[in-house]
Amino acid sequence: MRVDLGNALETTPGLTTETLERLDGRVAAAHERIAAGMTDNEFGYAALNLPETADPDEIYAAVDGFDRPEAVLTVGIGGSALGAATLSKALESDVDAYVLDNVDPDETRALLDDLPLDDTVVNVVSKSGTTAETLANFLVVREAMADAGVDWTERTLVTTGESGNLRDLANRHGLPSLPVPNGVPGRFSALSTVGLAVAALQGHDVEAVLAGGRDGMESLSGSLYESPAYAYGAATYALAERGARTNAVMPYAESLETFAEWFAQLWAESLGKDGLGQTPARALGATDQHSQLQLYRAGPPDKLVTLVRPTERADVPIPETDLDGLAYLGGSSLGGLLDAEFEATEASLAAAGVPNVRVEIDRVDERALGELLYGMEAACVLYGELASVSTFTQPAVEWGKKAARGLLGGGDFAEAEAVDEKRELRVD
Repeated sequence: MRVDLGNALETTPGLTTETLERLDGRVAAAHERIAAGMTDNEFGYAALNLPETADPDEIYAAVDGFDRPEAVLTVGIGGSALGAATLSKALESDVDAYVLDNVDPDETRALLDDLPLDDTVVNVVSKSGTTAETLANFLVVREAMADAGVDWTERTLVTTGESGNLRDLANRHGLPSLPVPNGVPGRFSALSTVGLAVAALQGHDVEAVLAGGRDGMESLSGSLYESPAYAYGAATYALAERGARTNAVMPYAESLETFAEWFAQLWAESLGKDGLGQTPARALGATDQHSQLQLYRAGPPDKLVTLVRPTERADVPIPETDLDGLAYLGGSSLGGLLDAEFEATEASLAAAGVPNVRVEIDRVDERALGELLYGMEAACVLYGELASVSTFTQPAVEWGKKAARGLLGGGDFAEAEAVDEKRELRVD
């Protein structure tokens, strides 16, 4: 992973080289705290040890009992699904991957109607084993399999904690299972059993993903000038402090679109505390040059744009044409056009004084993705240290979970009573 901060200098809001020099001392102190947390395997910081502590053999053993399936369906939500979805979307496989991470009945019904349930592995993921959306969807999937004459116990992999409903279910039916690592919040679990089981089922190289994570781990140092992850984390923090409260992440590769979704959860849930944080926005290059770029370039000066791309990719030539005004495209390629769009967007933002940061990987493969995921997690942890927020907690999320559970009759929760206090101003 490489990070270029040049277009964040002398912008509005923006940084200066003097700002970065001053910040570098704080990065050194934050790195010491992060390194100590990793050494002690503290809650949250343990996630940054995953390239060393995750066991690929354990993952391969858990999926070994399944013949190569036609499809794999992950039933999870948030961090229990987005890491796996990022890898499966980015990497090509003849095993189709799907995710049930919402409880929209129309979408759930349509997906189950289309899936070859007799040749689908269901990967159900919940650390607590009590996540309402995940368990509700799993019960629906299980019934659909039974109705189709499929023995769900032969097609289900469970990834969960040491105790809870899912662990009890796995033990009762002898289901293959994987442990959710201790001390790792879900949104930081992409490089663990949570994110890598689907990759293994699809035939991807789990060791290469972890090797990429180790590349990112080894690049951490006490200076932002020596660590791409810390350069990104420090710059985003400093820009947010100066008013760039929105971070629009814009990959220039369709295969990385789900990465932007994963990033959005990581950034929002980790850093949105105590009136602080930076709102992640998702865009896709070059598509959103024709929709969102107008706002980023000419709207309120409160944004950072993060441009992400691979520098190597397969390409498709553009045929020659004699159409007026389009001859310049002939002899070029779609990849060349996309690169030109990337650089034009970058220059357009810089010319308008809008801070933007370039993040590059060599190619979209297992090792590069491992490094990218790890690098963004480390950047997030550094940002949290610099902002003095509780990076690894999510109290606002827990509040909503309690309110929903109370409404469904799952217990008495004061949070559920707030629903009755809703103000109305109806327009019918």
